[in-house]
Amino acid sequence: MKKNLGFKIVLLFVIVGLVSIFFLFDLDQYFSLANLKNELDVFKEYYGQHKVLTMGIYMAIYILVTALSLPGAVIMTLGGGALFGIFYGTLLVSFASTIGATLAFLVSRYMFKDWVQNKFSSKLSAINKGIEKEGGFYLFTLRLVPVFPFFVINLVMGVTTIRTFVFYIVSQVGMLPGTIVFINAGTQLAKIETVSQILSLNIILSFALLGIFPIIAKRFTAIVRQQKVFTKFSKPKVYDYNLVVIGAGSAGLVASYIAAAVKAKVALIEEHKMGGDCLNTGCVPSKALIASARLLSYTRRAKEFGFDRVLVDFNFATVMERVQSIIKKVEPHDSIERYTGLGVDCIQGRAKIISPFEVKVNDKILTTKNIIVATGAKPMVPDLPGLDQINYLTSDNIWDIRILPKNLVVLGAGPIGCELAQGFSRLGSKVTLVQRGLMIMKKEDPDAAQIVLDRFRAEGIEVLLNHSAKAIEVFRDEKPDEKPDEKQGDQKQLVCDHEGKQIRIVFDEILIALGRTPNVKGFGLEELDIELTKSKHIETNEFLQTNFPNIYCCGDVHGRYLFTHTAAHESWYSAVNALFGRVKKFRVDYSTIPWATYTDPEVARVGINETDAKLAGLDYEMVKYGIDDLDRAIADSENHGFVKVLTVPGKDKNITTSLNPMRFSLGSL
Repeated sequence: MKKNLGFKIVLLFVIVGLVSIFFLFDLDQYFSLANLKNELDVFKEYYGQHKVLTMGIYMAIYILVTALSLPGAVIMTLGGGALFGIFYGTLLVSFASTIGATLAFLVSRYMFKDWVQNKFSSKLSAINKGIEKEGGFYLFTLRLVPVFPFFVINLVMGVTTIRTFVFYIVSQVGMLPGTIVFINAGTQLAKIETVSQILSLNIILSFALLGIFPIIAKRFTAIVRQQKVFTKFSKPKVYDYNLVVIGAGSAGLVASYIAAAVKAKVALIEEHKMGGDCLNTGCVPSKALIASARLLSYTRRAKEFGFDRVLVDFNFATVMERVQSIIKKVEPHDSIERYTGLGVDCIQGRAKIISPFEVKVNDKILTTKNIIVATGAKPMVPDLPGLDQINYLTSDNIWDIRILPKNLVVLGAGPIGCELAQGFSRLGSKVTLVQRGLMIMKKEDPDAAQIVLDRFRAEGIEVLLNHSAKAIEVFRDEKPDEKPDEKQGDQKQLVCDHEGKQIRIVFDEILIALGRTPNVKGFGLEELDIELTKSKHIETNEFLQTNFPNIYCCGDVHGRYLFTHTAAHESWYSAVNALFGRVKKFRVDYSTIPWATYTDPEVARVGINETDAKLAGLDYEMVKYGIDDLDRAIADSENHGFVKVLTVPGKDKNITTSLNPMRFSLGSL
């Protein structure tokens, strides 16, 4: 071990010494276009007298420059074309560049691979798997379309698990097209004798290749990757549809609407109800309930508005029927009839993707050029002991109850939990809100969440922070002749851990509001090997493509932002890219996503907040205006809360609009 360490130190000093000599003695001046032009005649004369020796010296210098990651390889390539011509120039540069790159690769591997792999083993496991799976093709893409400088690729690949032989062969093949383009440009460089010759057609075309080669190479690699993905599948001779959309929630509806608007032939498949979660179990019913609860809350504040007392009699079942009536009113917007009229083939049934070009629904197989997966998400239900012994509530089924829970436990203090906890509390339930963390609404700024927390407690909601749910226990009042579903004397308790103490909370109903989990099972993703993220959402690139270039994804199943308006936003990109991506593709932009939690007071924002900015390590300036100073708020007796604006330090530009559009698509959430 010590012997290897000593040799590594010596090797490091040798490399540093050679690089230092290169710059200390200004050797880089010899690797410039001007010097190449000035000395070209001298080089040619020497080459005419000593052909083999000149080639040998040229290759040795090229290998050394590449191995030490020194600047000058581009000029040397042009010089190779000018001096040796296209055949010998390509031959010499191809082998010299690959040998030099492999030497740099081997040095990097010898010096740093073990340390990097041991230090970052957990973080590199996924990268190593990817390298093992298709490292050669990934390297080929980088060589053909150099997103990063070649010397960076050499050094970085050295610390991965890619085999040396694969690195050499792929580098040799991958760099060859680019080498030919530069060598060809170099041959034209040698022909320039006068200024007028610079404008000759051959020279213009040769150097134009330098500009358009990356575009051609990028398109070529895309075609190669596509063919590689599709090798297991046969393309239909005739397609039934341009686009098949799976899921008729917000994402699927908008995607199919856009496709129909441009006269594409599109099918929309839905297993359950048109409109998805937003219409049936999410936005529409929750906001209808919140509206009723808010009206009732104002009657309890009568004296603030100059009234002695206001009494309201109501029936909880009638309130819940109103919720259903609101759903019915909105339903036609998302109906089969409306979308059929727009030109969409609406199909009721369970879809199964059997190939990138085929979707089976009921007993029929639909052939399609493109597929959009918009299957949404469902409430996440924890593996909590005893939960399977009771009829628990989620945001899916809470709208079916017609008896107001006397004691309601809400497990989870995110947007769904907070909104429904306050709504049911205002309607008369004794609500206990249980949160594992130290604050409610953890994605919001602490000062905003604190205002909501204070209001909750003022309204009588018991908020238990730092309480971790451990089990559900049911104590039954047994009667021998009673059927299990007829028990009236059961006492249900949620057992929590709070700083090492066991806390028991008695409840009639419990609402599980711990977030949502994507619907990715049961419709062919597993069999097709569609890639998923660590959180089990569908993995996509910036164009919303999966690992199959003709299968796109949008909405909650995608998992970046679980909002109706974001699902619609993503639908435009997925539909347009699916239909027109061969001509022009658009990167999805999340830079100014708005959202609100409809508690009272509401918490709303556009883009990132202070919490996100701090997590990302961003510098910002913040201006905060208290609404207690706003005349209109005072007049409405709602003079509480604040408005914040985050700006780039020293500027009046909003920090959100100054960011890379994709930067906060995942990390901030």
